Amino acid sequence: MSHALFTSPPPTNTTATTIPFTFSPSTRLRPSSLLPEQASLLLSQCTTARRLLEIHAAILRSEILHHTLVNFRLQKSYASLGYADKCRILFRRTPDPNVFFWTNAIHAHAIQDLCFIARLLFTEMLSSDATPNGYTLSAALKACRLSFGKVVHGYAIKQSLHTQPYVATALLDMYARGGDVEAARFLFDEMPEQPIVSTTAMITCYAKQGDLAQARQLFDEISQRDSVCWNAMMDGYAQYRKPNEAVNLFRQMLKSDSRPNEVTILSVLSAIAQIGCSSSGKWVHSFIKNKDNRIQLNTKVGNALIDMYYKCGNLEDACLVFDTMKEKDVVVWNTMIAGYAMHGQSQKALELFDMLRFRGLWPTDITFIGVLNACSHAGLVEQGYRFFRLMKVEYKIEPKVEHYGCMVDLLGRAGLVEEAYDLILGMNGIEPDAIMWGSLLASCRLYNKMSLAEKIANHVVSKGYANSGTYVLLSNIYAALGNWEKVTSVRQLMKESGVQKDPGCSAIELGNKVFEFVVGDRSHPKSRKIYAMLDELNAVIKAHGYVPDTDLVLHDLEEAEKEKALEVHSERLAVAFGLISTKPGTEIKIMKNLRVCVDCHNAFKLIAKVTRRKIVVRDRSRFHHFSEGLCSCGDYW
Repeated sequence: MSHALFTSPPPTNTTATTIPFTFSPSTRLRPSSLLPEQASLLLSQCTTARRLLEIHAAILRSEILHHTLVNFRLQKSYASLGYADKCRILFRRTPDPNVFFWTNAIHAHAIQDLCFIARLLFTEMLSSDATPNGYTLSAALKACRLSFGKVVHGYAIKQSLHTQPYVATALLDMYARGGDVEAARFLFDEMPEQPIVSTTAMITCYAKQGDLAQARQLFDEISQRDSVCWNAMMDGYAQYRKPNEAVNLFRQMLKSDSRPNEVTILSVLSAIAQIGCSSSGKWVHSFIKNKDNRIQLNTKVGNALIDMYYKCGNLEDACLVFDTMKEKDVVVWNTMIAGYAMHGQSQKALELFDMLRFRGLWPTDITFIGVLNACSHAGLVEQGYRFFRLMKVEYKIEPKVEHYGCMVDLLGRAGLVEEAYDLILGMNGIEPDAIMWGSLLASCRLYNKMSLAEKIANHVVSKGYANSGTYVLLSNIYAALGNWEKVTSVRQLMKESGVQKDPGCSAIELGNKVFEFVVGDRSHPKSRKIYAMLDELNAVIKAHGYVPDTDLVLHDLEEAEKEKALEVHSERLAVAFGLISTKPGTEIKIMKNLRVCVDCHNAFKLIAKVTRRKIVVRDRSRFHHFSEGLCSCGDYW
């Protein structure tokens, strides 16, 4: 028999299971020493790939592979350890495989996301002498998209298998994954009993469609929840920007009988990264370190920790996790590069890219997004062009809209607005998105390219690409020119189009709680003290040379009123609250959903200087570290 089956090197784990028939790596078995019953027992208790290869070799020497049970157990063992290719080789050499062999082969490929092969095997089975049963259909449906799944559904009805619990649940899951909520709900309601697997599939379906209210209603109706159910609801909250609900659900889960697993940790870390709550992130990190919780610091968990730490403003902790990880794939390197870029440490991001290549890793399209962002944040135009060419020429990666967006942002920030506009016009087969146009509009405003800005704005609105940011930028451009009539016209157009401006919101974490502020907010119980601190700060920083940039107030107001409008921006309220609520010298971290304005940026440099504090602000695109009258961005953002 050919030894093609042994082309993949096995893992180094040599753990063996104690069984009546002893067999160690050093054992040399005589051809007659392994009976079919012994081989079946060995296979049923095998848990490592290396051990399985040893048993397989013994089976070949004992010439018992033709034994049906031995052959089936061997294929099933390969499938369970993730060796779908080896399972398929054995399956192809099995004469007249019965329904159990077919089902195992289909399942082996479906769970490894080798969906095309799984569907191909199912199609071949229909032409064989074996007849699919409910378990076969359940396995096949895991590999089905909506169109092929409907065909399998029709076959199930024809064979009267669709009412079997396994098949009904698999059908529901198939429709849920395909986004057909109506069909999934119909199957769910038709079930005489609704097992937790089916309910979880329905929760996932609703969550993926953004209907979190329906998902939560089903979730609350389950009396005994397993970890998969908790994860589905938590992930739904995290994916649809409801991170506080996800973290609260995680806390509830810890009080339940369900044990968090790796998927749970990935979801809650993603939620914490959105909130920017570093204390919660450190708490989850300590949970991971506790060996009793059985969470391994693998590449996925490590990557999620790095992402969480740098998005919470703790770049040092992100670096520490990165440095202590024994195994790092390209995804982990990408995240660390993005972290350095977001914190304004562009040179370190580019050095890390060079290290990635030195280690022999192959950069991906995500790698180059991080590198180009680093160039954009530091105004490195020549390097940006070099990496853009490197991506295409050396690594054969075709630029996507995100890469062009980075280049447009890089050129626009550097004042090369017309060059950025020409780059957009020269994109072949790629349609510019609202983010790209918005970036160029912002550059037009920054460098007073008003005629080009109006031309771009008219194009974006006519094509239907405009979002709230586009309208706001256009309104701001007209306001900066003092053209209040056109400002009114744009705002009227926003109203008619049903577009609403995203309100500015800033958050600060204190004592494991997150406090949020909006412009002019007086809802906090300590509002009187907050505004008193603002008045005090304004007086002090004016004495140090601060001059309010009233041109940024985009309303037709008197100069004094414009100054007042600037003083109550949400980020300033958050900083004032931080100053009255913490001890002298304590670092203050602010998270803002929009770009920090130029006036607040100037004010924060002086506030950090006069209070001798470090102020860290995360806005929509990057971090600003204010200290001793300076910002980490070098006033380039």
